[in-house]
Amino acid sequence: MRTAFITGGTAGIGEAAVRAFVAAGWRVVTTGRRADRLAALAESLGGAVHTLAFDIRDGAALDAALASLPADFAEIDLLINNAGLALGTAPAQEASLDDWQTMIDTNVSALVSITRKLLPGLVARKGAIINLSSVAATYPYSGGNVYAATKAFVRQFSLGLRADLHGKGVRVTSIEPGMVETEFTVVRTGGNQAASDALYGGVNPMTGDDIAETMLWVAQLPPHLNINRLELMPVNQSFAGFAVAREG
Repeated sequence: MRTAFITGGTAGIGEAAVRAFVAAGWRVVTTGRRADRLAALAESLGGAVHTLAFDIRDGAALDAALASLPADFAEIDLLINNAGLALGTAPAQEASLDDWQTMIDTNVSALVSITRKLLPGLVARKGAIINLSSVAATYPYSGGNVYAATKAFVRQFSLGLRADLHGKGVRVTSIEPGMVETEFTVVRTGGNQAASDALYGGVNPMTGDDIAETMLWVAQLPPHLNINRLELMPVNQSFAGFAVAREG
């Protein structure tokens, strides 16, 4: 039985991924800050899930969590770097520097830290890494600023890992979704459910289950196949036109 390590398993894409991989016969280690949600998830899925409640930005807590893994869950075959967030929609000149730092600490620093710590085992087991990036890594929009930049980092880091792991048998994929209706916008807007409802209303957006099933498909491809980048959008989302400001 293979083991997946999925960060950010308390909601949205992460929770859907935990459920999808368990249903497909995997063992899953999953992390999150909300211990109550992790406990409920583990209870609903049984002994195939091991939960680790901590803030992924805390390096010492990460080390302790990894050291605490029971033998049945200690050998990781797949790392899914899902934990991440966007905060704020203001233009750069008005944005909160604290929000920027939180996004960098979560989306970049924590991701590279856990990846580096698990890499030796992934190399030894010829495992795989799936990093959750975003279409924001490619298509800029007003207010995306640091969030989009962190996701561009995730994509480029994924490609860099592919280069460094050449010949090691380790697969690396950057998954880059567009609009997925989860708690993402509620978090980004400081708890404004109405803003989230307005954004996704009538769009028929993708769901956490859609992205989880895509991750499962990537993970279960034959080991000689690698998906480098995979960009997904709902049919009702496409590309913005150029913004033009007129003088006078």
